[in-house]
Amino acid sequence: MSSNLDTLYRQVIMDHYKNPRNRGEFEGETVTVNMNNPTCGDRIQLQLQVEDGKVKDAKFVGEGCSISLASASMMTQAIKGLQLDEAIEMSQIFSDMMLGKDYDEDRFDLGDIEALQGVAKFPARIKCATLAWKAMEKGINDQK
Repeated sequence: MSSNLDTLYRQVIMDHYKNPRNRGEFEGETVTVNMNNPTCGDRIQLQLQVEDGKVKDAKFVGEGCSISLASASMMTQAIKGLQLDEAIEMSQIFSDMMLGKDYDEDRFDLGDIEALQGVAKFPARIKCATLAWKAMEKGINDQK
């Protein structure tokens, strides 16, 4: 990856960290999952509004490193409007990307999420990046 791309990706991650999208909590009925990453001290509470087999909306609150919170911000944006199965499939693609495996780049428009590709080079940080995604998978699987 070129250093210009690295710089751009860092800027995208810091933007999501400093200005998180979908931060907050819903009133009323939601699928709520609390998870933490004891290695880094990251904690997240993810809330999903599920309607007709789709993720209608998603919000999170939590604390942690920039990668963890930026990933939660990106993930909550990306899964809105997806069928539950599609959200799980996107999570698998994200997991493959984090593990440095080949993934289907054409299946979903990952947008800002691609900025997290570089995390694959830092195995200790992968759990930070995947925390929100694991919470989403757990919430959907518990819902089914």
